Amino acid sequence: MGLAKVDPLIGVTVRSAIVAAGLFLLTFLMGKGRELIELDGKSIFLFGASGVIAGLLGMWTYYGALKMGATSKIVPIAACYPLVTAFLSILVLKEGVTFQRVIGTALIVSGIWLVK
Repeated sequence: MGLAKVDPLIGVTVRSAIVAAGLFLLTFLMGKGRELIELDGKSIFLFGASGVIAGLLGMWTYYGALKMGATSKIVPIAACYPLVTAFLSILVLKEGVTFQRVIGTALIVSGIWLVK
């Protein structure tokens, strides 16, 4: 069975399980196990939420898009996360709008438009 025939959810599951095992091994080998065990509930929730959003939903939709379309179009569009980050930093974190940010955002949008 080729990669193109694998269900995106299965791909995310295999990828995440291997990454999780590697991270646990690395964490304990580097002597950070106690820090992991003593992590507070709020931090666990926030890291977990970001994992569900980026790790699960993000990768699942990314693999689904790769299965449906041309990689040369999907990957550049998926790489536009700095655009989302710029908007969220203004809306959520109340960061200021700078000339450099506007130019950078315009370049991202231009790049996405060029590959469509």
